[in-house]
This record gives sequence, structure tokens and C-alpha cells, in this order.
Amino acid sequence: GIVLVAINPYEHLPIYEQDVIFAYSGQNAGDMDPHIFAVAEEAYKQMTRDEKNQSIIVSGESGAGKTVSAKYAMRFFATVGGSVSKTNIEAKVLASNPIMEAVGNAKTTRNDNSSRFGKYIQIGFDKRYHIIGANMRTYLLEKSRVVFQAEDERNYHIFYQLCASASLPGFEDLGLSK
Repeated sequence: GIVLVAINPYEHLPIYEQDVIFAYSGQNAGDMDPHIFAVAEEAYKQMTRDEKNQSIIVSGESGAGKTVSAKYAMRFFATVGGSVSKTNIEAKVLASNPIMEAVGNAKTTRNDNSSRFGKYIQIGFDKRYHIIGANMRTYLLEKSRVVFQAEDERNYHIFYQLCASASLPGFEDLGLSK
């Protein structure tokens, strides 16, 4: 398949807006500039043409923008494919992300919000290629971080969130203390 090398600019750029999605929709892979939407369009086109499952692998170092690239691909599918219900599938899938990040993200020396696990997002389509749902699974959680952190690094965010909540009602039974 096609390979896209992307660089995280660490700022919002206008190259991910709705009009850009429509510009890439229906285009052939080589007809437009390299873009996450070109990769998503190619996967969508092959899924509809060949009626076979497709995969997009997003890989990179900490802080490279993997999660953001996945969000853009989902936005592309939600816009081009639509959904059976009028609810926003992308928003529902991504709504679980803050909880997952609290449990699986930590401050490292390279990134204040580094995922310490992998994500597998599976988007379901019906026979008319409308999105009908999605599942997000995690794997390879870095368990050693629970008991040890390198210098200038931290445990998972959830640890600090629980500690900050220790005095709130309902948290007494957790045995948290200062």
C-alpha cells in the first residue's frame, strides 16, 4: 500500500478542514499531494471496490502525532461514509479517549502526554459503507511504569488524579493518603 511520512507541527493547520476532506474524496492516490486524507481515501475506495477489510497503520515515536492522525482518518471516514444514525460516531469513539489517556498516558522526558500503550481502532461499516460503530482496544500497556519511573518522568495520569481526589467523598475507601 501507500506510505505517508508526516511530521507533527504541534499547532493547528488549515490543511485538515472539511473542504480539504471533500477535495481528497474520490481522488486517486497519486493525483493529490500526500496527506492523511489521501491514505484514508485509498483505504475507503479499496474497501468499497473490493469489499474487503482495510487497515491503516499509524506508527511513530512519542509525540509524533499518531493519535491526531487517527482522529483525522476517522473524521474523513465519518464525513465521506456518513453514519446510519445521525449521531457523530467519531465523537463517540473519541469521547472515550480522555479516560484511556488517564489510565494509559504518562509524562516522559519527550512528551507530557505520552501514550504508554498501543491502540487498535476498528470502524464498522454497513453494506452501503455507512459507519455503524467503532471499537477501541488497547494493548502492550507499559506495566513497569506503575512501580518505577525514570528521572523526570511520571506514573500514569490516573495516579495523580486519584491522589488529588483523595479527600473527595467516595474516595475514602481507596486508602489514598497524602
